[in-house]
Amino acid sequence: MSRNILINGYLNIGDLEGARKVFEEMPQRNVASWSAMVTGLIKFEYNEDGLSFFKEMYEASFLPDEYALGSVLRGCASLRALHAGQQIHACAVKSGFELNLVVGSSLAHMYMKCGSLEEGEGVISSMPIRNVVAWNTLIAGKAQHGSPEGVLDHYNMMRIVAVKADRITYVSVITACSDMATLGQGQQIHAEVIKAGAMSVVSVVSSLISMYSKCGCLEDSFKAFTECVDAEADGVLWSSMIAAYGFHGRGERAIELFKQMEIEGVEVNDVTYLSLLYACSHRGLKDEGLKFFDSMVEKHGVNPRLEHYTCMVDLLGRSGCLKEAEVMIRSMPLKADAIIWKTLLSSCKIHKNADMARRAAEEVLKIDPQDSASYVLLSNLHASAKRWQDVSEIRKCMREKQVKKEPGVSWVELKNQVHQFVMGDEPHQYSKEINAYLKELTVEMKLRGYVPDMGSVLQDMDDEDKEYSLAHHSEKLAIAFALMNTATDAPIRVMKNLRVCSDCHIAIKYISEIKNREIIVRDASRFHHFKNGQCSCGDYW
Repeated sequence: MSRNILINGYLNIGDLEGARKVFEEMPQRNVASWSAMVTGLIKFEYNEDGLSFFKEMYEASFLPDEYALGSVLRGCASLRALHAGQQIHACAVKSGFELNLVVGSSLAHMYMKCGSLEEGEGVISSMPIRNVVAWNTLIAGKAQHGSPEGVLDHYNMMRIVAVKADRITYVSVITACSDMATLGQGQQIHAEVIKAGAMSVVSVVSSLISMYSKCGCLEDSFKAFTECVDAEADGVLWSSMIAAYGFHGRGERAIELFKQMEIEGVEVNDVTYLSLLYACSHRGLKDEGLKFFDSMVEKHGVNPRLEHYTCMVDLLGRSGCLKEAEVMIRSMPLKADAIIWKTLLSSCKIHKNADMARRAAEEVLKIDPQDSASYVLLSNLHASAKRWQDVSEIRKCMREKQVKKEPGVSWVELKNQVHQFVMGDEPHQYSKEINAYLKELTVEMKLRGYVPDMGSVLQDMDDEDKEYSLAHHSEKLAIAFALMNTATDAPIRVMKNLRVCSDCHIAIKYISEIKNREIIVRDASRFHHFKNGQCSCGDYW
């Protein structure tokens, strides 16, 4: 017994060698001795060693307890070792622990981490009792597999059976609301967080800041930031708020907050700088961004990661410094990924540099031959220059390689229900009404001076077809539907999966002025706040 206590003591202070030495010198070992070693090794992420110890334990005829089983399953999850996890599942059944809360939750977590969502859900479903850990495992599985709707469904079921949520639950469901931009549901969960007394939990508040930001409510993000009792001391919250300002094109405010953070002595880290550089990039603050990039190492000892270099390439590229951006990629001490080359490619499209665009696209396709965005960006660049033969060749290449373009999708939340629109979307139950409304609105826009930007149609067709195509972009459909179904003084919030096109950007300015409405659009990279015929981005996006 005393040696087991000594092993645990060494493990608690992270001295794995000391624990291993005591274990090896033991004349006799019991289940507790083996379990302590397995648990300790997995805890400090020596997952393969932990699995080896577990195997030795089992071969020595010791049936594992719930702690050893739970730990070794977490090790399998970290290693994505599905086959080993399945063998340990069989061991759990043999030992009679399959329905144990700890083991069952760890089993489900292992299956989900290894990509077997159905098996994981099956384990949880078979458990006679589910605690908050089991529910969190289910919720995390849905989140991991890109199903925010499933996250919220499980959360609602969890509430129905009166299982009390914890901070892990709240972070997961608030993040799901962020992903879907469902403000109404996010506000309801915020109320539940306050009721549960969780507004002092940094991870929860950070999620709230992000959720309100991604739903277009920057003031509510700042309110959540200021109301957290730990906001003054915790860098996570400051970084989240700087990121929120950056996402909304408030680069100057992000810089002010960063400087205030430094004055108050809050620790700055790589995430803080990533948020700051992003903010500079989306406001066109090139000189400021370059200074902050240089100060990362010099002032705070933060080594740039690939994501920081990507922000700098974006900053330089958007500013028109394409050569400098390409030089940075080719000279940086890190291996370039597809994202950084796509960032340069996007800037090449903005500044119509076809030669560099080809080079960037080639680099992307070396890394990811199935990346549709690179084909589309290169095709769009040629289309804008009316090089239809080049466009045709790229599309032929896409067909041959079975690369499919991601369709533009926009959505809007009304009365806690999400309405989704796709370009030329006819199946929507109000399609006729929406089209008639848009037709009338377009007439009024033209009287105010709106001229459809035919250059935004990247297909070879006549002007009448081009104008029809522009009028039915998904964001216009969503805005029309929202105008038809909301109070005249309510702001409209629309989300889109791709970058908003030039014509839609111009049109929404006119719509905001004609209807005297604030229209907030979140596209693939940032927020646009349209009001009185102007956009917060200053036409820089």
